[in-house]
Parts: sequence; C-alpha cells; structure tokens
Amino acid sequence: MQNKEYIVEDEIDLKELFKTIWNKRVFILVFTAVVTGLAIAFAYIKTPIYSVKALVEIGTFKTDNDKNTYVDDADSLSKKLSMIFIDLRENIEDKKYEIVNISIPKGMKNFIEITSESTSNDEAINGIKEILDYVKEEHSKLLADVREKNIIEIKNIDISIKNIEEDKITSINKKIDLLNQNISNLEEQMSFVTETLKNINKLDPSISALKLMEKRDISNAIVENKSDLYDLIEAKESLMNVDINKLLERKKLLESLTLEHNLKNTEIVGNILVDEDPEKPKKALIVIVGFVTGFIISIFLVFIMQFINNIRKEEN
Repeated sequence: MQNKEYIVEDEIDLKELFKTIWNKRVFILVFTAVVTGLAIAFAYIKTPIYSVKALVEIGTFKTDNDKNTYVDDADSLSKKLSMIFIDLRENIEDKKYEIVNISIPKGMKNFIEITSESTSNDEAINGIKEILDYVKEEHSKLLADVREKNIIEIKNIDISIKNIEEDKITSINKKIDLLNQNISNLEEQMSFVTETLKNINKLDPSISALKLMEKRDISNAIVENKSDLYDLIEAKESLMNVDINKLLERKKLLESLTLEHNLKNTEIVGNILVDEDPEKPKKALIVIVGFVTGFIISIFLVFIMQFINNIRKEEN
C-alpha cells in the first residue's frame, strides 16, 4: 500500500513539474532566447584570434664520417625558447602576437613545433618568423665556428704539405744526389782496381792482396750506398704517394665539409600552416553553450518562482 502511495505521489509531482514548466513556457522560451542572443552577440563581437603553426628542423653539419650532426638539442632548445618567448613575455601588454606552444612533435626528436596566435594571420606569422630569426642567428654562429675550425685545419694541412715538399723531400733529394755521386766515384775506383788486377801476375803479391782487399771494400761500399739509396727513394715515394696523398684527401674532405649544403642552418619545413578561420572564439560552441545554459537557468528560475508563489499562498 505504501509503495502504491509513493508511486501515486511521484506521478502527481512529475505532473505538477511538467505543468509548471508548460505554464511558464513563454518565459522559458524568452529567457533562453535572450541568453542565446547574448551568446551570439558575444561570439561575433569578441575579437577573433587566428592560430598558425610551423614545424622547424634543427640545423645540421656533416662530420668526418659523413654523418649529420645537429647543432642543437631539440629538448634544450624548446625549453630555452619557451622561457624567452612565452614565460618572459607573459606580462607584456598590447602584444602583437602570443606564442602559445613550443614543443617537440611525437616521434620527431630533431624538430620543434611552434604555435603562434594573434588577431591576424600575418601578425601570428611574424611571431614565428621572429623566433626563427633568433634561432637562425644563434645557430649560424655555431656553424661559423665549425666552418672556421675546418678552414684552420685546411691551412695546417697546406703547411704540412709545404714542409714535406720543401724540407723533407728536398733533404732526401740532396742525400740521393750525394749517394749517387758516391756510387759513381766508387764505381770509378772499382774500374781502376779491376783494370789494375788484370796484370796481377806482374804485381807484387803483397800489392795484389791489397788491391783485392780494396776491391772487396769498394764493392761492399757500393752495395751499402745502393741500399741507402734504395731506402731514401722508398722514403721519398712514401712521402709523395702516401703522406702527401693522405693530407690531400683530408684537405679535400674538409673543403667539402665547408660547402653550404653541408652546413645547413635551422629552417621551417615546408610552409607555415595557416587557417583562414579564426581559432577563437568558437562561435558554434558558444551559441550551443549559451542556449543550454539559458534553458537550464530558465527552468531553475521557474521552479524558484513557483516555490515562492507556494509559500505566499500558504501564508495567505
């Protein structure tokens, strides 16, 4: 019995609620329309904010092993730029643009994404360009240091080649000329001793023995000088064909590393992403929220007014 009474009372309460709402339908419609109208006015009066995005690739330079080395760490760079262009500009009034995000895109560790907002796309783009100019100036200094280091090493290589050609090879050539002269003199002495020994039967035995010993010593001296000559020629060829060639190859590599296409500064990948429709305010969302809010508040006001009327009736 009690459950049935509760159900009946609930049905009566629901009927009364719907009846109250229906009786006040004009008020609800008018109030909701007014709030919705205000939301529409706000959405269209509020200054539109445009948003642009840019994907920036960090600059690189090539090393000896032909690998690209990035001039900066993406994580450190994004934090540094966030501090300069977001945190330090937070309290600046009348900003032409506002940088709202500087981050590393997922899965792209050597790129940073920059989002800029302003009352026009042009001003928002200028904000991204200002950041890019700052980064390029910083990174150009680092690339200039890399280029200067390579140029200094190239100059040192030229000095080393000059030292080899003018000092070491010149010294070796003088020694070669001296050995050739010694060998020539020794061969002449060998010819004279050999000619003398043709008449060995006519010579005194002791003189013959001395001449034979002299011939042996001259022969040994010729072999020794020719061995030294071979070593010097080999050393000269090693300097010219190995040492100098290695230096020339190194110089050629360093010259290629100083070329512009191997010293790439930080740049925007593709074009700056621009949306012709404003990012804010979201007009449709504001109107919908205004309509729902107005409708809910109007019903709430209806119930309050009904509650106040009931109290007055009881008092009367």
